[in-house]
Amino acid sequence: MSEFQAYLQLGFNHITDSNGYDHILFIMAICSVYTLVDWKKVIVLVTAFTAGHSITLALSTMGYVNVNPDVIELLIPVTILITAFLNFFYKTPKNAYAPKEKAPAFRYPLALGFGLIHGLGFSNYLRALLGKEADIFTPLLGFNVGLELGQLIIVFIILVIAFAMIELLRVQKLSWIQILSGIIFGMALSLILNNELFRTLAGMPVDS
Repeated sequence: MSEFQAYLQLGFNHITDSNGYDHILFIMAICSVYTLVDWKKVIVLVTAFTAGHSITLALSTMGYVNVNPDVIELLIPVTILITAFLNFFYKTPKNAYAPKEKAPAFRYPLALGFGLIHGLGFSNYLRALLGKEADIFTPLLGFNVGLELGQLIIVFIILVIAFAMIELLRVQKLSWIQILSGIIFGMALSLILNNELFRTLAGMPVDS
């Protein structure tokens, strides 16, 4: 296996790993208001997220940006919480024959901005793998491509499930969005409340 393939697999495994489900939760949160028929909107949205995390992944891995990993571990579930919360304000057309609703414009800069934070989280993992390796271009490229492949698969699965629930099982779209966003919100809140830095700042006991 080439170096590129090895890091591609590591990137893919990292974003699809159920033990590190925070990134999966964020992707679910930004895609939960869409189904397969909205694939063009989702591509733009995911591209914004990709641009954000690609920038900080590269800058941090190369040593140009250095942020305390504990802060990033707290900020990532915060981005999930905010995104899921905003989904509760998403509105669908009252008339079934009305033109399809437009996604609020703020979702795109939001995905880009929060992508910057997630990129710092990816870089912490990649830097631990690289150690003192001199040439990081190939590992960085392979890892990023692996992240994107895993991300696209996750997005596709989410959109298929949403399509099945809304179009086939006839669940109201607004109900689906609120149920899914509520689950994501609760899981993100749990991650925040159990975060060591948050518990320290809040004066709560920290597990040893």
